[in-house]
Amino acid sequence: MGAVSLGYDIFLVDLHDSGFSKRTGSYIFHESKKAIIETSASPSIPYLLKGLKELEIDPDEIEYIIVTHIHLDHSGGAGLFLTYCPNAKIIVHPKGARHLSDPTRLIASAKTVYGENFTELFDPILPVPADRIIEMEDGGTIDLGGRILSFIHTPGHANHHFSIYDEKSNGIFTGDTAGIRYAQLADEGEAFYLPTTSPNQFNPDEMKKSIKTMMSYHPDRIYFGHYGMSDEPEEAMAMVLEWLDFFMDTAENTESVEELSETLLEKIKQFLTKKEIPLHHPVYDILKVDMDICSQGIMLYLKK
Repeated sequence: MGAVSLGYDIFLVDLHDSGFSKRTGSYIFHESKKAIIETSASPSIPYLLKGLKELEIDPDEIEYIIVTHIHLDHSGGAGLFLTYCPNAKIIVHPKGARHLSDPTRLIASAKTVYGENFTELFDPILPVPADRIIEMEDGGTIDLGGRILSFIHTPGHANHHFSIYDEKSNGIFTGDTAGIRYAQLADEGEAFYLPTTSPNQFNPDEMKKSIKTMMSYHPDRIYFGHYGMSDEPEEAMAMVLEWLDFFMDTAENTESVEELSETLLEKIKQFLTKKEIPLHHPVYDILKVDMDICSQGIMLYLKK
């Protein structure tokens, strides 16, 4: 599947993050000034370039590359993609800018999470020249030629996270702060959303505050980093918050990351089985990865 129109001159390209389809996506604005949100990691860049070609957008037309935060599944390919986009600048949260310029610590942190899979998932990670970085403050805006994007600092998933409000579609690009949309289930008519609580800056209270802030815009749409769009924001956020409370309550009585991951995955299986989702459904491959990483973030938060 190539570039998919979401209406309002927004297109979604599947970046096949970590080898999964409909895992991480890039959103492309087809305006007089061209911009994208999210690059995923470097192995995803060929998919992004292919999507631009389908839309008849030359990379040298891209003016802004926006990353909601600097976790590598959202920004790891930004340096590589920038080499194809001679006229672009990267927009990032002020707390993330130095890590794009010098990704050394970012790489080291990711290696502790992904271990021996790091190279396959993320290489290469290229530094971004400082003069091609725009640090976006809370409340800042850019104009894509009549289309205004407003930036909202939204910690909870990470301190270096912002979300983007789009006036034209009355939608918010939420990165990871507002959770994950499991498109594999949505395709079968089952809307399912979970919080994403990965290490090492996860904070449940901040996450709740940020979701409340985003919902104060009364959006008609939420565009998830993982993956795709929901036009039922109230329902989606209610589910994310309900599961977030369950995650934290469960962790309080859990001894290890492994135990928490297994317990959460079992609860999810029980929930989805009642929705007639079979246990052999491929979504469980993604859910297993997610629960392992989410459990690391939760247990680290409780330890702190």
